[in-house]
Amino acid sequence: MSEMLEKARKYEREESAKIEKENRPVFHFSNPVGWMNDPNGFSEYQGEHHLFFQYYPYATHWDSMHWGHAKSTDFIKWEYLPAALAPDCDFDNFGAFSGSAVEDNGKQILIYTGVEEKTLDSGEKCVRQNQCIAVGDGVDYEKFEKNPVVTAAMLPKGSSMEDFRDPKIWKEDGRYYMVAGSRSSDGSGQIALFYADRLDVWEFAGILDRSENRYGKMWECPDFYPVDGKQILMISPQEMEAEGLEFHNGNNTAFLIGTYDKEKLQFTREEIQSVDYGLDFYAPQTMQSEDGRRIMIGWMQSWDNPMYSDTQRWSGMMTIPRELSLRNGRICQRPVRELDRYRKNPLTYKEVCIEKETGLEGIEGRSVDLELILKGNEYGKFKMKLAADEMRYSEIIYDREDKTLTFDRTHSGFKKDTISTRSMRVESKNNELSLRILVDRYSVEIFANEGEQAMTSLIYTPAGASKIYFTSNGKAYMDVTKYEIEVEV
Repeated sequence: MSEMLEKARKYEREESAKIEKENRPVFHFSNPVGWMNDPNGFSEYQGEHHLFFQYYPYATHWDSMHWGHAKSTDFIKWEYLPAALAPDCDFDNFGAFSGSAVEDNGKQILIYTGVEEKTLDSGEKCVRQNQCIAVGDGVDYEKFEKNPVVTAAMLPKGSSMEDFRDPKIWKEDGRYYMVAGSRSSDGSGQIALFYADRLDVWEFAGILDRSENRYGKMWECPDFYPVDGKQILMISPQEMEAEGLEFHNGNNTAFLIGTYDKEKLQFTREEIQSVDYGLDFYAPQTMQSEDGRRIMIGWMQSWDNPMYSDTQRWSGMMTIPRELSLRNGRICQRPVRELDRYRKNPLTYKEVCIEKETGLEGIEGRSVDLELILKGNEYGKFKMKLAADEMRYSEIIYDREDKTLTFDRTHSGFKKDTISTRSMRVESKNNELSLRILVDRYSVEIFANEGEQAMTSLIYTPAGASKIYFTSNGKAYMDVTKYEIEVEV
């Protein structure tokens, strides 16, 4: 083990022990200490779910990237493991950037982007991003001496030598495959496919899809997987322009839905869909569970519109892991079914008529799972205040006539001038709208119409603000069930 990795492990072990569980989310993953961004290596290994993540343990801001590590048996209750990687070699001296993992012959294979800063013969400094491998036992990992195993020189002519990162690996029919994000000669995103019969000898197979300056610039954090008979190429595009309510300005995430010819290694895009419509969602990654489900997790943050707590020694949360399915041509998302085991003390109200601001006894909390069905055609706007006290609240607003659902955290207690509102187009079917809302101390996740759309946002409202209120301009009828979520550490 390098001195740099040993230092990181010692620091995270000692410092994370000082953070009280009351200062963390209840049922969402947060990093041990310091900074976290993209999920990495989300995968099964020896019957357990492993999650790695981009990590800088020493401060609550981005810096020299390590890989943090945790594992779980149910996607909800996580056990911290020692940091897995540090940028301690020449080929990753500027950072061990994002990547993935796969189980193979009893070993856990990590593949990641090693970022090297070096000086050319001309004296000019340059950065190179290439793909590297480390092999381990679920705790300790040894980097290949032959790293990097895939370099930008293998890409088509004119591709960026610097923007080439975030490999996602899988094994199929005895062969390894990998997709990685890149920039093409036109300066916009493309996803490259590689294959290998040995982990240290890779071949370029082709470009699966390109932005052609249509959907943003660099395509980061690709993933490539089947869902219910369709093939999904999932990407995180940078520098996009807003497109109605489907995509917003800046960093986005998208499902490219299509078909895949495995013989020709060709992907054909048919549809494109936003992954999440909220303020804080980026760089999702999926895994296939042992029971065959496709599970997705994302980083609950935005590079363009950062919202950090100034009171914590950790900065970084992941979304609730979500089960993916295809329904009526859309990828739908639901919180993993394992969350249901942690639901306690159900409380239900039926056919409540909402007009003026109304609070319902027992419907409150900052660690709750809410199921709500909104009914009727006599109202224009329905509003729901969450994490509320006398001054602060966050608001969910459904405009029935405009068919939009909006999340607004303007009055959540945040003191900086930042984007606080985002909307998505949502249909009320037969004058009914179903919502599932997860509130977990610092976050709100909304799933509309059985997961047809999802909206993820952070809040850092003081923990004592826990009231929930409902208002409507016209009669709206509501069924609501509240569950408390309790996770013993």
